[in-house]
Amino acid sequence: MSVFTSYDFQMMSRAISLAKRGIYTTSPNPNVGCVIAHGDTIVGEGYHAKAGEPHAEVHALRMAGEQAKGATAYVTLEPCSHYGRTPPCAEGLIKAGIRRVVCAMKDPNPQVAGRGITMLSHAGVEVAVGLLEAESRALNPAFLKRMETGRPLVQLKLAASLDGQTALANGASQWITSQQARQDVQHYRAQACAILSTSQTVIADNASLNVRWHDLPESVQAQYPQDQVRQPARVILDRQHHLTAQLNLYQQSGAVFTVSEHDADICVGLDEHHQLSLKALFDSLANQQQLNHIWVEAGATLARSLLQHQLVDELIVYLAPKIMGSDGRGLLGALGLIEMHQVMEFDIKDIRQVGPDIRVILIPKPINE
Repeated sequence: MSVFTSYDFQMMSRAISLAKRGIYTTSPNPNVGCVIAHGDTIVGEGYHAKAGEPHAEVHALRMAGEQAKGATAYVTLEPCSHYGRTPPCAEGLIKAGIRRVVCAMKDPNPQVAGRGITMLSHAGVEVAVGLLEAESRALNPAFLKRMETGRPLVQLKLAASLDGQTALANGASQWITSQQARQDVQHYRAQACAILSTSQTVIADNASLNVRWHDLPESVQAQYPQDQVRQPARVILDRQHHLTAQLNLYQQSGAVFTVSEHDADICVGLDEHHQLSLKALFDSLANQQQLNHIWVEAGATLARSLLQHQLVDELIVYLAPKIMGSDGRGLLGALGLIEMHQVMEFDIKDIRQVGPDIRVILIPKPINE
């Protein structure tokens, strides 16, 4: 078992901080940071900014130059060992003369999966694994879920009044929540690989479903110029082919994928309820499109189906301090439950005030049949 010093902890903490700089740009690649230290001096550091561009280790090695020889590299994720759009980082560390590599965790990507550690060890590099692993995993929950399960991480966003209504009886709903809450949503959209919705929702709101750079936090705007913020793909369930090129959806940058049984960008079959199979869709998004993270903004029907099929990893609900009455439209509509053990239950992960509203992040518990 590896023994780590307080300096090791300090350097890995720095690498984790560096990795966080890529959260809006790296997808579908993971967020990774690297620090190279020679003795008690940092000689190189870097982070992965974008798929297809140099990995964190490459940036750190370039900064370190000759000082990398005999140094220790701290990396938040096992260095890659395969040739993709960039050469293997394990090979680069070996050629630079790195003496020791400390990895926070092994890479679950089947193309790596311990091979980088093996390559380093066979070259005589000392390797230690497991320093601040939990913190490193927290950098990439969506990437890890896709690699470990073959499914994307799914976050479902809902907004309602205090009495759980999403619209008045006549359908009026703009705006239930505040501008601050809507700006908070941009922060989540910007981290997602794709935004999932339905043609009904898109047409009703003439929604763009894009990231509005001017609504991102000032700290994000300062770090990422507008042209560097990646626009997520828009994935739209459009079984009846109602979308048209004139909609705002198609006037923004970023890919649009329509989903139907046939004649669509993504074709999926029907489930047991004769609806488009969401499980098949998520399998396709993860494995064919290589999307790690899906952010869902839609109405009650899709939200209900996702929760009933236990396909939601996090439910994010914005509650406005308003009362709209029981004649409005509810969050999920009728569920047809007849026993209390059938009720959906959640663990509260986080709760905080956003402007005048409350944002609650919930983790669904398994549904009792």
